[in-house]
Amino acid sequence: MPELPDLEVFSANLDERFAGKKLNTVQVPNDKKLNVSSDELRDTLSGQKLKSVSRSGKELYFNFEKGDVLALHLMLRGQLHFFEESHEIKSPVIELFFEGGTGLVMSDFQKIATPTLNPPVAEAPDALDKSVNADFFNKEFKGKKAAIKAILLDQNKIRGIGNAYADEILWKAGISPFSIVGKIPAAKLKDLHQAIVAVLNDAIVQIRKAHPGSITGEFRDFLKVHTQKQPKSPTGGEIIIKKAGARKTYYTAEQEFFS
Repeated sequence: MPELPDLEVFSANLDERFAGKKLNTVQVPNDKKLNVSSDELRDTLSGQKLKSVSRSGKELYFNFEKGDVLALHLMLRGQLHFFEESHEIKSPVIELFFEGGTGLVMSDFQKIATPTLNPPVAEAPDALDKSVNADFFNKEFKGKKAAIKAILLDQNKIRGIGNAYADEILWKAGISPFSIVGKIPAAKLKDLHQAIVAVLNDAIVQIRKAHPGSITGEFRDFLKVHTQKQPKSPTGGEIIIKKAGARKTYYTAEQEFFS
């Protein structure tokens, strides 16, 4: 699943391509996940000019001139595709036809990628929001017994971080992914905040540099511990891989365990 850094790059590239263009029409070949009818979506958005494309958590927001928002969530295997005039892309979920013959398709062979018209305001902050700081973590973690990685992955607590970047952030912060959040000292929560900002922003830079025009995919070549390419971290710790269900956690003994 694309995470915050991937989607930040995608949103900038989509904005460059479509901002300022009028949406002629929208088609929804697979409307099972759509929160309104296809007709309502079409009636609401058709003819409107797209003001911008932005990112919120793990969703892409298409912001239209009348204040309407179309949110696209790629889920696990969703992909985005540019097209001109027409397309033959398999498993389309939603198709946006802009003036000038340009268009965008979100496809998903699993049929779980989700379009949402005018999504509700999220209660949880985005991981790069200024409100996410050491004080935020002090308040959110106090007295709780959950593991820190589980909290970072919970989109109802903080939005945008997925499995790969949770591992990278916790390694940089020097915190074991299995640490109990309520036991992590205040000084380490500052390290956690700094690691979130540093890791996510550096990843955005790396993706833009290596894949400047990307609008789909997951780019992980530069990761330091969540990787199959290196047996050790940059600081020499052996990378340990622990599997739970379909999810793998990558960490090292360098990270301190708090319990």
